[in-house]
Formats: sequence, C-alpha cells, structure tokens
Amino acid sequence: MKYRKDKASGNNLSMLGLGCMRFPRDKVETERMILAAIDGGVNFFDTAYIYPGSEVTLGEILEKNNKRKDVYIGTKLPLVRCKTYDDFDKYFYEQLKRLRTDYVDYYFLHSVNGFAQWEAFKDMGIEDWIAKKKASGEIRQIGFSYHGVQEDFIKILDAYPWEFCMIQYNYYDENYQAGKKGLLAAAEKGLAVIVMEPLLGGRLATGLPKQAVEVFKKADPSRTPADWAFGWLWNQPEVTVALSGMSSTEIMEANLQSVDNFQPMDERELAVYSDVKEIFRKSYKVNCTGCNYCLPCPVGINIPAQLAAYNTSFAQSWFTGVMLYMTSTAVLSKKPTGARTCNECGKCEKACPQYIPIRKFLKKAGKRFEPLPVRLGLRLVRWVMTK
Repeated sequence: MKYRKDKASGNNLSMLGLGCMRFPRDKVETERMILAAIDGGVNFFDTAYIYPGSEVTLGEILEKNNKRKDVYIGTKLPLVRCKTYDDFDKYFYEQLKRLRTDYVDYYFLHSVNGFAQWEAFKDMGIEDWIAKKKASGEIRQIGFSYHGVQEDFIKILDAYPWEFCMIQYNYYDENYQAGKKGLLAAAEKGLAVIVMEPLLGGRLATGLPKQAVEVFKKADPSRTPADWAFGWLWNQPEVTVALSGMSSTEIMEANLQSVDNFQPMDERELAVYSDVKEIFRKSYKVNCTGCNYCLPCPVGINIPAQLAAYNTSFAQSWFTGVMLYMTSTAVLSKKPTGARTCNECGKCEKACPQYIPIRKFLKKAGKRFEPLPVRLGLRLVRWVMTK
C-alpha cells in the first residue's frame, strides 16, 4: 500500500480507501472484504448515516475483529435531516452507537452543496457544535462533502478552517462540480482531499465502450481500465485518497493491486485519456453514478437501473440495454414499473447529487425501449399470462 500524508493531522492515509455505501449483501463476504482491505494496508473507511446498514455493519466487524484502532473512520452528519441545533447531537450520538466507537476520525458535513446552505447551518450554530465536539475529542478532523458548483465550493473553503473535504473527481469529470480548480484550491489550503466516484459508479472500470477499452489496451495491455482510472487520480499529488465502493473481496484485491503497481505517468500515457474521454462522451448519455439517492421512487421505478440500461444501449448494444431494462421493470407483472409509468413528481431530481434531469431521461428511455409495437406485444403477453 502507498500512503499520502494528511497535513492537518499528520495521519498517513492509504491512497485507496474503502467506500462503504455498496457493501455486499452477504455479511460474511463483507467481513472478508473489510479484513482483506485492512490486511492490504487500507486504513480509510468512508460511510454515512444515510447509507442503509453501513455504519452498523462496519462497527460490528471492526469491533468483532478488534480493528477499530487500525483504521480511520469517516462518516457524515445528515444535514438534510437536521432542523435544529439539537439534531446535530441526535444524529452524531446515534452514529457513535452504530459504529461502536466513542470518536470519529474524519467527520463530514454531508453534501454542503451551496454557500447559502453553509450560511443556514452557521445560523443554526454548527460552528459552535463542531468546536465542542473537537474539544471533547469526539471529532478528530472536520470536513465536508460537496456536490455543488465550483464557485460555491471555493467560497465554502474560505468560510471555515476545514481540515479535509470530499469531491467527485475522475478523468471524465475533470471539470465537473468542484473540479480540478477546486482540488487545487483545497490542496493549497492544506486540506486532505478525499475523492469519491473515481470510477464513476463503476462505469470507468467495467462499463467502458469496447472501443475505449481497446485504446487502453493498445497503450498498455497489462493495465485494466480501473488501473487507468485510479492512475489518473494518483498521478496528482493533491489527491490524498481515492475511494472505491467495492462490493467483493475479488474487486478489493484487484484494486489493491492497482495501488501497489501505480507509478507516475509520463505525457505519452496521459495523452491516452483524451481519446477515451471522447469515445465515452459519445457513448454515454446520462451521468448517473448509481448512488440511489433518488430512491425510493413514489411509483416504484428503479431509476438507476433504467438509466444504466439506457446508457448501456448506446455504449454496448441496444439488445444488451433492453435486456437490462426489462429485468428492472417487472415488465411481465400486472403492474410493471417502466420509465413510462413516471408521474413526473420531481422528487428524484431534488435528491440527485448530480443534478440530472431524470424525468427527461426517463422519457427518452421509455421511447427507446418501449415503442408502440413493443408495448402492444407486452400487453398481449401479460394478457395471456393472466388467463
């Protein structure tokens, strides 16, 4: 494992961190993966109050295996649920209980997505609350995660003596949200920068168009697309930790190999990304990372799965996309939940950290996968099945 120093604390953080939003469903496999990560040198674990079951699972496994002091835990205050000053304590102490610990190493204000939002929480007393928790040692380092525009990110950096931050950043999203400018500004202030979505929800690892994979293979057949994605990040010294939401021990071991094999890249290698980005841009239509913040949908649409199917139909083939779409819609049931069942309530768009116009893309998916002949055929099949 390779490490980078967090200047604020002096901690040496593993360049690869484990994002805990997408744990395997099998707790035995989750425990195996977490222990493999620790054995491989991973010491940064990122979770959040709103990740279903994540804090509880991580806390149980670390306690059971006596590993709490071997790792740095990062978790997040659910700002969206905090309506009063007392709510800060309410959620924080519930998190400590879930994590089976009496302190948090890296505590995020979750999704501070605009300067006005930061101002509102200042008015609620968040600075006083942070000071008390830091003085007691219950919070060791304080930071924030971000999904807003670049201009507000810079303002928020300047508004408080943060010690770290988290941004979405990868070779395709170089100028998205906080972007490169935000990364450099945070590093200039001495903040540790934790990067989420280094693989864009896995699409830069296993979802690249075949033509893009071939570009990488031609440049260096020994590297996987994931190696290239992580390498682009680690080639920038301002990136402290790249988080990966790994879902199996096999993926964990492959990513550990990526960081072990990483070497700084030259200009010839860096030039390869331009061709891959252009192919990817033409093939993918929706910037969905599969974070599931848009769920549950009031009418039951599996929004991330259907947007993924829509992307796949362009990146790979229409047939592959339509098969993914059909499996996500319960298409042969009495009450299918395809894209056309959207009632346009807009709840999903309010929750989406990527600011995707979801309703627009669901309409496009409905037209692409359910043209009139297909809809008539499906109605006939459902009628026959109910007889």
